Formats: sequence, C-alpha cells, structure tokens
Amino acid sequence: MTPDALALLHTHLLAALRDAPAETRRLFHGRGRCWPGLEQLTVDWLQGVVLVSLFKEPEAVQLDALQQLLRNLCTSSEWQQAGAHTLALQHRYLPQSTTEWLWGQMVEELTITEGGLLYRIDLGKKQNSGLFLDMRYGRNWVREHARGLRVLNLFAYTCGFSVAAIEGGAEHVVNVDMARGALSRGRDNHRLNGHDLGKVSFLGHDLFKSWAKVTGNGPYDLVIIDPPSFQKGSFLLTKDYQRVLRRLPDLLTPQGTVLACMNDPAFGEDFLIEGVTREAPGLRFEQRLANPPEFPDIDPQSGLKALVFRQG
Repeated sequence: MTPDALALLHTHLLAALRDAPAETRRLFHGRGRCWPGLEQLTVDWLQGVVLVSLFKEPEAVQLDALQQLLRNLCTSSEWQQAGAHTLALQHRYLPQSTTEWLWGQMVEELTITEGGLLYRIDLGKKQNSGLFLDMRYGRNWVREHARGLRVLNLFAYTCGFSVAAIEGGAEHVVNVDMARGALSRGRDNHRLNGHDLGKVSFLGHDLFKSWAKVTGNGPYDLVIIDPPSFQKGSFLLTKDYQRVLRRLPDLLTPQGTVLACMNDPAFGEDFLIEGVTREAPGLRFEQRLANPPEFPDIDPQSGLKALVFRQG
C-alpha cells in the first residue's frame, strides 16, 4: 500500500460515498487486482456501516497510513452525506480475523438489505459476516427461476439462496450444512422476510455422511452447489467437488437444473464444466452467470464462477 495507492483508495471511497447505494454493496474490490498496491483490501457498504477488510498483513507504517486515511474519511462531508456512522477494520490475516472499530460504536449484529430482502449478519465475531456479496446475481437468478420448484441447497451456510428461492415462489427448499449455527441464522433470515418455514427444511449434517437423507427428500428440480474452496476436515475442492457432482443423477428430476458455484481463483470455469461432463454426463452446460460490476477482476477466470447446467 504505497502513498499513491492509498490516495487512489481515498478518492475512490469519497466518490462511492457521494453516491452511496440504498442497499448493501461492495464499494471497493482490490482482490480483483485491478488496482496495484491494493490487492489485499476490500471495502463493503453495510447501509451505514463501512467494513474494510485486510487479507494480508501490511507493514506497520502502511497500516498506520491506512488507519489515518480511514479516520479522515469519517470526518468528510461525503461520509456525513451518505449517512455513514460506523467504520470497522477487519484483519482477515489474523487467526481470529480481529476487527477494530475506528469510528462509531461496535455493531455485533446488523440487518442488511439486498434486492428488497433482509439478511441478518454478524460483525466483529467471525471471519465472514453471513452473506457473500459477490453472489448477488446468483441469488437473483435463483429468485427468478424458482417458482414451483423443489430446491436442494447444498453447503447452505446462512441460507441466502433459500431465502431467494422461497421469495421467488419455490415449493420447498432443503438446506444442507454441517454448521448448525449457520442454519439457525438461515431460519432467522427466512423469518425476517415473513416466509412460511413449513416450506423450508434444515439438515445440519455432514453431506458426505448423509446422502440417504438428502436423496430421500428428492428428487429436486434445482440443485445449488456452493461449497467453500477449502474447509479443514470437511471439504477439499479438488477431491470433494467431484463426489458431489457424481450424485447429481440421483438427485435431479428428468428436467432438473444445477447451479454449480466456485470461488477459488486457482481454478477456472473449465474445472466445473469438465467435472460435470465426467461425473454427470446427462447434464449440459447452459451459461455462466455474470458477476456484479462492483467485483472487477483482471482475469475473469479468477473471480466467482456460477454455472448453470440442465438435464437433457
């Protein structure tokens, strides 16, 4: 983070605050490597709360300069005009992803809006807040295509896809995730939006030990696969994704659809296309969903991949 890079960041954030979004959005995405010197930094707008995340430890002098820049941002007319009140700096490179509050009061929980839907997120306690903002178009796609469908949401986390599906008129959604706390937050998200929980199931199990349960609730018209790239002891992308793909023929209806997602910069879309062709040859690749414009990437294959496949 050179002085020139930080000056660019300051200018970018002032412009973003002048036109602050009405809903939650990323304001700056350095991870896409479009701004030299800022590759390990992101800034999110959480409707009054600004969350800055650092993914690599900077030199002490660089950290001091960044903190001063952010405090100066909080005294600007643009900050006041946007209605911002709190700024948090999350050190993602630390084991506990320690968060320091540079401006305003600590906010542990917050309800945010995306596409008119409400989601409850956590701040300062966990590495991830509870909603991955780069998947906005994926949730939109599910909402637009879910009417009347039975949906299986694998690696459901806090059930963002499930909320979108039920809002879009899905008949039923089965959410599977071994983190029961995340599924509990998923229930909260459905309640926030006034959804009928009788249309939603939550299976807090290790997927690879629970195929009978998952298959028994099928078949499904839409299967969503959005695993972590790596989760110690539970998921390794290069080994475990194919284990999921080979189960698809047993999970899907004859005209079923799959939304397969991956966010590992080391693998492009061919990893998924070739994997589906090999493990579930009855499915054909239809399209890759665009990523939101606020997530620019110098290499499109490094960003989020969300691919649609259909039977037949």
